[in-house]
Formats: sequence, C-alpha cells, structure tokens
Amino acid sequence: MREYLLNILRLVKPYRARFIMGLACGFLSGMLAPALPVSIKLAVDTVFPAEQKAADAPVAKSGGFLPKPPSFAKKLNDEAIAWFRAPGNPGRVLIAISLIPATMIIRGLLAYLNAYLLNWVGVRAFNDFRARIFAHVMSMPMSFFSQASTGNLMSKIDATTALNNTINGSFATIIREPISIVVLVCTLVALQPGLALATILVFPICVLPVIIYGRKLRKTHASIHAKLAEQSAIMHESFTGARVIKAYNLEPVVADQFDQAAKSMTGYYMRSVRASELPGPMIEFIASIGVAFIFVYFAFLRHDTAPVGDMLLFFITAFSMYQPIKNLSRLQSQLAAGRAAMEPMYALLATPSPLVEPANPKPLQVRDAAIQFDNLSFSYGDRTVVQDINLTVQPGQMVALVGRTGSGKTTLTNLLLRFYDPQRGAVRIGGTDIREVATRDLRTHIAVVTQDTVLFNDTIRRNIELGRPGASSAEIEAAAKHAYAHEFIIQKPQGYDTIVGEKGVTLSGGQKQRIAIARAILRDAPILILDEATSSLDTEVERIVQAALEELMRGRTTICIAHRLSTIQKADVIVVLDQGRIIEMATHEKLLKQDGVYRRLYELQFQT
Repeated sequence: MREYLLNILRLVKPYRARFIMGLACGFLSGMLAPALPVSIKLAVDTVFPAEQKAADAPVAKSGGFLPKPPSFAKKLNDEAIAWFRAPGNPGRVLIAISLIPATMIIRGLLAYLNAYLLNWVGVRAFNDFRARIFAHVMSMPMSFFSQASTGNLMSKIDATTALNNTINGSFATIIREPISIVVLVCTLVALQPGLALATILVFPICVLPVIIYGRKLRKTHASIHAKLAEQSAIMHESFTGARVIKAYNLEPVVADQFDQAAKSMTGYYMRSVRASELPGPMIEFIASIGVAFIFVYFAFLRHDTAPVGDMLLFFITAFSMYQPIKNLSRLQSQLAAGRAAMEPMYALLATPSPLVEPANPKPLQVRDAAIQFDNLSFSYGDRTVVQDINLTVQPGQMVALVGRTGSGKTTLTNLLLRFYDPQRGAVRIGGTDIREVATRDLRTHIAVVTQDTVLFNDTIRRNIELGRPGASSAEIEAAAKHAYAHEFIIQKPQGYDTIVGEKGVTLSGGQKQRIAIARAILRDAPILILDEATSSLDTEVERIVQAALEELMRGRTTICIAHRLSTIQKADVIVVLDQGRIIEMATHEKLLKQDGVYRRLYELQFQT
C-alpha cells in the first residue's frame, strides 16, 4: 500500500501547489471539527444562564471515580461566558449565537476548497496517467497487439478512474479525518478527562471491523476488474463483428455470453459491498454502547451534577467522532479498490518493448538506396515464417511477392516496417541496418496501402491529411486528383468535409482504397508497400484503382503483394515464395517459360 500511495504522489507532482493547498484546507477543516459543538455550548451557556448557575451550584458530596475537568479549561470557559454575559451588552449575546453559522460557513468553505482543489489535481493527474498508458500501449510493436485482447486493454485504461477517486477521496480522508478525530479527542479530554479516557478505550474495538473486512477487499476488487475486462472484450468483439453476428442470427448467443459474464461478477461485487458497508453500522453500534455507559455512569455512579453546556458539548463532540471514524473505515475500501485497479496499469507500463530503439540512431538515406533482405529468418513463436531470405530491391524497381497463403509475403513487409525484428539476418536500406535507425525516421520514408483499408471516423480531408499532417487543402486535393478520388469526393454532400463513419462505412470499397492511395501520395515517401491493394475490388473499380496505383508507383521503390497476377505482370521482378523460402525469381515472361509454381498459379487463374 505504501508503494501505491508513493506512486500517486509522483503522479500529482506537476500539480503539487494546488495539491498541498487542498490538503491544507482539509487539515484546517479537520482542526475546526469541534468548532460547532463549542459554539453551541457557548450559545447555550450565554442564553440560559439560570440553568448554568444551578448546574454550577456546589454540592455537599461528590461521588464517582473519574477525574474532574482540568481547572484551566474551566477557567477559560468561565472567562468566555462572563464576557458574553456582560450586562448592558446584548450585542455580545448575538455574537455568541452568530458563532454557530460562522463556524459552519468557515468549515464549509474549507471543505469545499479541499474537495475542489483535490478534484482539480485528481482529474489532471488521471488524464496524464491515462494518456501515458495509451501512449505506452501505442508505442508497443505489433507482436504485443497480436497477443493482447483489445477489450482487455480498453478495460485497463478505463480502470485508471481509480486514480482520480484516490486523489480526491482517499487523500482528503487521510488528512482531514485523523486530524478531526485528534482535535475532537483533545476537546473531550479538556471537558471530561475521565469520560474521554473511557470513550477512547472503545476505539480499538471500533477498528476491529475495519481490519477484518479490509483484508478481503483487495482480492475482491482484483476479481471485479478481471470480470470487467472480460465484459469489455465481449463488447468489443460484438460491436466490431456486428455484421457477422447479424448475418448468422447470433444476437441471442452474444447477449447470453455477456449476461453470463455480468452474472459471474455479481458475487464479487456484493462481497465488496458487504466488506465496505458493514464496518460503518458496526462502528456506530459499538460507539452507541460507549455513550450508553456514560449515561449509566451519571445515573448511578456519579452523584454530583455536571454543567448542562459541558455535557451537551461532550455528547455532541463524542457523536461528531463517529463520521470521521466511518470515513476512515471506508478508506480501506477505497484504497483497496484503487490499488487493485492500478496494479495492472503499472504492470503494463513496466512491460518493455521487444523492439529496442538505438541509443544513437543513424540517419537513414533512402533516396536512390537499395533495400536488402540479408539472410533473413523469422518465426512467430515456434512457427518459422520466413527462412534464409536473400533479396535485393533496387531503387525505383517494382518487386512483386507472390505465393500461397502463409508463404511469408506479408511478413517480409512487416519486417521492412520493423513491426518485428528478425531472429537472424537483417533488413538494410542503403546498407544501413534498420535496427540502427529510429523507428519513426524509418516509417517516415515508407507509405503503405493495404487490402483492409483503415479509415477513421473523421472527414475525408482529415483521413487524407494523415499521410502528412499539416498539409494544405490544395495539396490534399491534388493528392486526391492523382488518386482518381476527387470526382466522387466533390459529389458528397459536404465534399472533403464529409464524415466517412467508423472504418469508412459510408464509402464503397473502391472509394476507400482511393482515399488510402491519396493518403500515400500525399506522404510522398520514396518506398511504397502495396499489400493486395486491389484483391477485394470488382474488375471495373480495379481498373480505376490500378490506374491510381500506377500514378503512385511512379519514381518509387515498390514492393507489391498480390494474389491477382494480372496486376503485377509489369513488375521488374516477381519473387515466388513457398513455405517461407524464395523458390523462383524473374520477370513475368521468364517465369511463364519455366514449369514452376508461378506458371501453375497463373494457369489456375487464367485457365479459362
């Protein structure tokens, strides 16, 4: 728990001035905890002097075994009462009465500032930490995303709300409530030291429920977050796969799956509720027994009479301690929930990226530079995907990669983009190993157009601009014209400012591909990767997109992955892969003359 609180303090460090001010307001609010009971006592003693004199009258004999109030406290009280009761000064009585709302205003203002400042700090620290987690996740390589559950990651980032709750709730309680209890105890001791001692002896018993139930909370909250992550995963898969779910009438299946996950969390949640809520009533019951014993003491053991104002102050003060004690009992629950939520976050932040950035990155010279796959081998776990690949792509060449599914075509481009690092060999550009180059610098020089076009729920203009953020409207429109996209864009209701919807749902496949090509044209990168960019298009749209691709490839080093062999016949070199190895490599005409894999693939597509 100590480490958890220290981590929180590190997160609020940028906002420490307001954080300290918020804690100071909480401290002062706690110091003024007895102000209301004291002001009520002063008002009672001032307004009802006759009753006070009767209570102060001497008695013949005093029984009981508890010590009397200290003389200094009684002397201070008598002097204050004498000042407020001064004859001929009715205004002082009003002052005594006005102390009641005055103390409430001051303490209420301090409590407001305490809550406002800590919430101000909490929401900013929460946003900073959330952004830090997101940035760390996005910096991880593709191998991380291939193993992680999207719903689980989303659930972990959402769980950072526990940080905000800890700062604006737990820290306020940690400072304000202990101070309130200490000041209230001191007030009780000043009034009735013997009774205060008896009251304080009840405190250890009050703490027992907090200790007993607090131990259960951490495991319970950890289980709750695990179940929430499971629900998030189901929701993400269901929302993104809504088309398949509806096509196969799977709505009842996924709804039942979600319902079962929700029900499995119910037991953990109710266990948390029991552990959080039971200590409060138990503390109140134990405290009420202590107060009952005080009445028993005055009724049967002590034979003199205490001043009404003093006893009123004593009981109000004693009851004022219950709420801080209850708040402290809830603190254990808050901290346990926060710790359970934050531990996976810190574990995620501690996860290192397997792609190590070079300490002193070399500059990358791409223009007129060859791309070399030098004795390259790579495996996904135990499965070898590419093995002993030696391939050189000359600057300005178009090299096509063909082969059966799983032969390693896409893996080669992933290694070029440094989504992964090879187990053996190297990828070089202009003789420089790309592992010696900053990853951002490497990818700046590469444009990608894939079969599964990714468009964001934004305007067409913004989706094209992502190729080179900050590009002017004229440059964006010029790129769209080169991609043969300008014509259909201007026919949209808002033109370039049309929202494309999630994943470009409002556009056809060919339109999405042309926007992706416009994005790549705007990037103006010297290296181009085309990953089956036309395989899902019909013949008519494919011709338009192919024309846009030829415009894009002009003057660039291009690596093209294709299943449709008709799109790569003009390639300078066609590389045929099979089971992760290069088995053929030549031009289209030469490969057709060979009785090899390429010729068989070609005949299968064009046998009619």
